[in-house]
Amino acid sequence: MKLARFAADGECRIGVITEKGVAPIDDFSTMLELISAGEAGLARVADAVQRATVRPLADIRLLAPIERPGKYLAIGMNYGKHAAEAARLGIAQIAHQTWFNKQTSCLSGPFDDIDPGVTEKLDYEVELAAVIGRAAKHVSERDAPHHVFGYVVANDVSARDWQFHSPTFTMGKSFDTHGPIGPWIVTADELGNPHDLGLRCFVNGELRQSGRTSDMIANLWDQIAYLSQAFTLDPGDLIATGTPEGVGIALDPPRFLKPGDVVRCEIDRIGVIENRVSSPRTPAAA
Repeated sequence: MKLARFAADGECRIGVITEKGVAPIDDFSTMLELISAGEAGLARVADAVQRATVRPLADIRLLAPIERPGKYLAIGMNYGKHAAEAARLGIAQIAHQTWFNKQTSCLSGPFDDIDPGVTEKLDYEVELAAVIGRAAKHVSERDAPHHVFGYVVANDVSARDWQFHSPTFTMGKSFDTHGPIGPWIVTADELGNPHDLGLRCFVNGELRQSGRTSDMIANLWDQIAYLSQAFTLDPGDLIATGTPEGVGIALDPPRFLKPGDVVRCEIDRIGVIENRVSSPRTPAAA
């Protein structure tokens, strides 16, 4: 199934994407509630779809398909060619997986504007993101697939100047609106193998990034196993699995996003998110 959050008639609702539009579901008030209900919850949704009145997508506004989860974790330098371009910028690859937090307040909808804020080096990163379905602690790589609820397209929008203000990347990865995801959650059973997907990023129609999830250095199952040795992954937590080469800071010369630019991120069998860069709503720092 494709599960969405959407706004219509002044309300935020949960729905299932069908060929004709979105079928509203009243059984759950939040996506986190649905995710926590597990397989029984999905069965209730599948039954409710049969009775729902479908609304055209043109009549609704798609929202970020999950409310604020407990954690939004992202791995750095997880594609070989991206690791190489990062190394040219002085970011050395280390022996272990490199993780950072994106504060969950950065999350925004699949077609919402990106506010640059105070950064002067706004960048894009198309990524496959997984939504945890069952709590995971000390999980093996073999068992990791059983803990994934579904998948979304993510743009790990990055303020490159602020990214290096501190030893972790969190500051430059967490500006408000710098976490567009969506357009919906494709459930794990519908997507199948997450390691055989093409992913692409376009800026104003120009292809900037193109890769396949099979090129990950640490695949998703490795990532879940690694993270779960340190702390529990809870239902609804987001894991961004890395980006291929072609980010703006690594181009020669660097090409950062500016107001009016349109960034389109797409992943096979999931869908497309597209976000326009707005003029900064926050005055630049003196």
